[in-house]
Amino acid sequence: MKSLLKYIKDYKKESILAPLFKMLEASFELMVPLVMAAIIDNGIAYSDTPYIFRMGAVLVLLAAVGLASSVTAQYFSAKAAVGFATKLRNALFSHIQGLSYTELDTIGTSTLITRMTSDVNQIQNGVNLTLRLLLRSPFIVFGAMVMAFTVDVKAALIFVVTIPLLAIVVFGIMLASMPLYKKVQAALDKILGRTRENLAGARVIRAFCNEGSETSAFEQENELLLNTQVFVGKISAAMNPVTYIIINIALVILLWTGAVRVDNGIITQGAVVALVNYMSQILVELVKMANLIIQLTKALACAKRVEGIFGITSSMENGAFDREDIENINGGDEKAAIVFDHVSLTYSGGGDESLTDIDFVVKKGETVGIIGGTGSGKTSVVNLIPRFYDATKGCVLVDGMKVRDYDIAALREKIGVVPQKAVLFKGTIRENLLWGNEHASEQDIEDALRISQAKEFVDTKEGRLDFMIAQGGKNLSGGQKQRLTIARAIVRKPDILILDDSASALDFATDAKLRAAVKGMGNDMTVIIVSQRAASIMYADKIVVMDDGAVAGIGTHEQLLADNVTYQEIYYSQFPDKKARR
Repeated sequence: MKSLLKYIKDYKKESILAPLFKMLEASFELMVPLVMAAIIDNGIAYSDTPYIFRMGAVLVLLAAVGLASSVTAQYFSAKAAVGFATKLRNALFSHIQGLSYTELDTIGTSTLITRMTSDVNQIQNGVNLTLRLLLRSPFIVFGAMVMAFTVDVKAALIFVVTIPLLAIVVFGIMLASMPLYKKVQAALDKILGRTRENLAGARVIRAFCNEGSETSAFEQENELLLNTQVFVGKISAAMNPVTYIIINIALVILLWTGAVRVDNGIITQGAVVALVNYMSQILVELVKMANLIIQLTKALACAKRVEGIFGITSSMENGAFDREDIENINGGDEKAAIVFDHVSLTYSGGGDESLTDIDFVVKKGETVGIIGGTGSGKTSVVNLIPRFYDATKGCVLVDGMKVRDYDIAALREKIGVVPQKAVLFKGTIRENLLWGNEHASEQDIEDALRISQAKEFVDTKEGRLDFMIAQGGKNLSGGQKQRLTIARAIVRKPDILILDDSASALDFATDAKLRAAVKGMGNDMTVIIVSQRAASIMYADKIVVMDDGAVAGIGTHEQLLADNVTYQEIYYSQFPDKKARR
């Protein structure tokens, strides 16, 4: 929790004023039993009505000032807690955005969502309650004991015995419940992961009539969460009755002791009432403290989980080669745009190598096709270019510089990536396209739509560029989403355009138009097309054939068709009539 407290430094004033106003309220509250004792001993005992009204007015004044102090403290504590949570959430989101694909793959999406939402909310509640009650409750407990000594020393000794007993109960239950709350949050992670998976894959689940088994699996995980929460709830729930028992026993002893001492004329009846009020105040505050400790236990457990995310650093170190440096490395056209120099890749926890000794060169302005069977490593190859992952052996060079030496943002500004899965965000078509280049002109956007073959369906949408896309692009077809993601990459006007199987949902005619339009852009853009369709890459300047994580062949379509077995298998499986003519 200590490392997270830096996010509250901008709220030092609120963090100091909130507990101070709470202690001010507590001070007025501690005076109430003495005023009540005075009313009983001096007003009621002597039937002094004016005195009773005067002291009653003092009680009202104490209540009004106490209320004002409480409201002020609530305001400052809420402001500090919400501000702290906002800064923490922003910092956590920024930290997560800085993690590499390797860490994101390892941690898992559901875990990160839980940390950003549930865990931060628990920490916020913990900070709020801490500022309001952490000092107030102990202040009243020990203040009530001190005030009891000013009333009667012998009777106050009961407080000396009672308070440590209550402390043992409260802190004992806290220590027992803290590790259990960690288990509750872990079970919540699993529930969130299951829910996210089911909502994202609802169509697939229904297509395979698998609702029953998924419901059963969800109920099992939900039952585990329930049982864990009930178990820790029982432990926490034991706090209130045990503290009530101790307090009530203490009250009985206090009343008996007080009655004896009143009967002997040692103390007054008002003093006994004051002592009982102080004991009642202790009871109320200890119940509050018990609830506070339960909340703090949850908050501390969540804080450790959030700290765990902050403790994970990106395995990908940023280079120092920035935008200004890039402008100074304009090599000639003969200079290679991309070089794979004996590159191998092993994913974290993946065991065997996913890529082995990848070695080829892509010249500026070339169109290169990468083809291979499912799982052959095509996507892994292109993911190394924008440095989504780092090669474990060898190195990848862009414009003659190792990608590890680039500033990551500067490197990715040179590259337009269209991933396998078309991802669009909630907003207008224009807003989605501006992700590629926030300074793009209307003409840039229109050109990108034309080249990506998206213009034909965008023109039919109400509002055209102002048409609102639903979350995840659910109100668009698969082909429409793919074309818009291609347009988003093209509007950037990148030096390197990577199309990672991004035309799989397009028909052959549209795919052909897209390739012709990209080729006709008339610039030195290097294009890499990843596809399982031979038709999509057969006209490329160079084709790289992948097989089981290794390069099985490099050449033109004609060269590979003549002497590469792997390419022949792929091509003739898609064009069996060509094989028959052979």
